[in-house]
Amino acid sequence: MSRIRVLNIISDTNIGGAGRVLMNYLRFCDRERYEVSVALPRGSLLKAPLEQLGAQVYEVDGIADRSFDRGDIRLLKGLIARVKPDIVHTHGSLSGRIAGRKMGCRVVYTRHCAFPVSAKLRYPPGRWVNKWVNEHYADEIIAVSPAAAQNLTDAGISPKRITTMMNGVEAVPRSSPEEQAATRRACGVQEGEFVLGILARIEEYKGHMDILSAVKQLREEGRQVRLLIAGTGGFEGTVRARCTEMGLDGCVTFLGFVERVGELLSILDLQLNASYGTETSSLSILEGLSMGVPAVVSDYGGNPWLIDDGEDGLLFRTRDSGDLARCIARLMDQPELLARMGRRGQEIFQARFTGEIMARNIESVYQAAMKGA
Repeated sequence: MSRIRVLNIISDTNIGGAGRVLMNYLRFCDRERYEVSVALPRGSLLKAPLEQLGAQVYEVDGIADRSFDRGDIRLLKGLIARVKPDIVHTHGSLSGRIAGRKMGCRVVYTRHCAFPVSAKLRYPPGRWVNKWVNEHYADEIIAVSPAAAQNLTDAGISPKRITTMMNGVEAVPRSSPEEQAATRRACGVQEGEFVLGILARIEEYKGHMDILSAVKQLREEGRQVRLLIAGTGGFEGTVRARCTEMGLDGCVTFLGFVERVGELLSILDLQLNASYGTETSSLSILEGLSMGVPAVVSDYGGNPWLIDDGEDGLLFRTRDSGDLARCIARLMDQPELLARMGRRGQEIFQARFTGEIMARNIESVYQAAMKGA
């Protein structure tokens, strides 16, 4: 039986959530049945890691960090004519979907994000146009969480056209005690500090300001907490300035982009996610669960489908820093509960969030797309 040729199209120049999902899929894809290639912008940071995972990568002069451009359609049609894929799988690229449809391929579209739907898309005629565009230019639509699926249906897309599946990741091994000690020193962690961490792009909607307010409250209560902030972004300068204004420089460490996340996760007592903008399926939360790190997360977007409140972590009311502080304090005061949540998190990860599960789910969508050919 010949392999099904799948060309992924992704417009990211940096390594974001969609790129990491694609990398996780490549680790667990069925290479006997699928031949996977990727089209991405020239110079994208995704090129090297995707090639290391065995994907054929095609660089395109265009498509960078944009969903639609008429010139991109022409370029991608030319690439599709050369590659001759059976399926074009786009990660947010409308240009890729249009090019795939025009070239006679089956088209799969993954929605990786969720954001407030504008009135223009909630009501006709914009709602009708959005429904037609998305349903006409995709045979199968994947939503990476119920929150992403809701986002699509709010803008007019039929739920019958959407397959909802959660992201999955490769389990992250815990560092050795010696390695953990070295990481704690490098991160400025002091003896006796309860270590909190957020691994996310530093953008306003990620809720870093709410986390700083919670940390300030905890410190005022006399609690010895250390916050590690991993990531970069356009809001970083504002967060750093606010940290100084609040007098938190002594207990907050900015780490920048962290490549070896396992080393950082291994020293966390608790992982945090305070998003209130776009959040569907945090990969760092899943990686933490894989090694037994519980999480306290906002009840926004896809977070409630990642963390079972009271099982592998706690939910707090979005934008409520006081509630966040209370959740952290509860787990600081109940170390046996924290340990139980860590063990439960690993069980839930193995049952629902492994890379193998995600890969098989994606390939079931590919099979559905081919049956409709």
